[in-house]
Amino acid sequence: MHLSFLPTEDYLHLRLKLLHMNKAATTVDQYIERFPTEIQTRLQALRKTIRQAAPEAEESISYGMPAYNYFGALVYFAGYKGHIGFYPVPTAMKEFENDLAPYAAAKGTAQFRHDKPIPFELVTRIVKFRMEENRQKTEKKKQARKCKNGHAYFKTSDCPTCPVCEAENKPTTGFLSTLSAPARRALESNGITSVKKLAALSEVQVLALHGVGPSSLPKLKKALQAEGLQFQ
Repeated sequence: MHLSFLPTEDYLHLRLKLLHMNKAATTVDQYIERFPTEIQTRLQALRKTIRQAAPEAEESISYGMPAYNYFGALVYFAGYKGHIGFYPVPTAMKEFENDLAPYAAAKGTAQFRHDKPIPFELVTRIVKFRMEENRQKTEKKKQARKCKNGHAYFKTSDCPTCPVCEAENKPTTGFLSTLSAPARRALESNGITSVKKLAALSEVQVLALHGVGPSSLPKLKKALQAEGLQFQ
């Protein structure tokens, strides 16, 4: 009997391809391979230009499109039927306003039409500008400080802990020496400086201490077990 309603092999291949296309891309390679060959070539060329201009930048997929991070968001790009969208954030659009005039679309956006060459030299200059901009912003956030012991250090957060004092005061033996600085400080500030005192607490109580995370538990359990003890 001929079962004409059964899907053909070509139909199944098409369905699998559509399912693959609809699945969110997790890498730039996956993102680019979904486009027609001609557009893939242009996307890869733009990608290569960005990576050569910013070899230290981290490549990822963000907001559903290729993204580059260097001391913060650097640039993005996205493929479309008629053009490539290039997103260097508004500051770069303003800095290169005249150069980008032929490609300007919306605030923070440039469009490179598929029937025109991609301005690779301009892209390189924009990416390097954004790198320096992000680097300067990071430097400005650093605050010069000096602790009560006279140690000079820089920090971008409001944390008052001196990293020099922290290194000098870190125990060299005992279970506290195996922990990260935040976890160690959390236990010490609560008077938990011995394994016996640690055994008086439950896992829930320990994790409730600000600075102690799940990654510290295996180390703490190992220290307890070495003394024949366990959490309450």
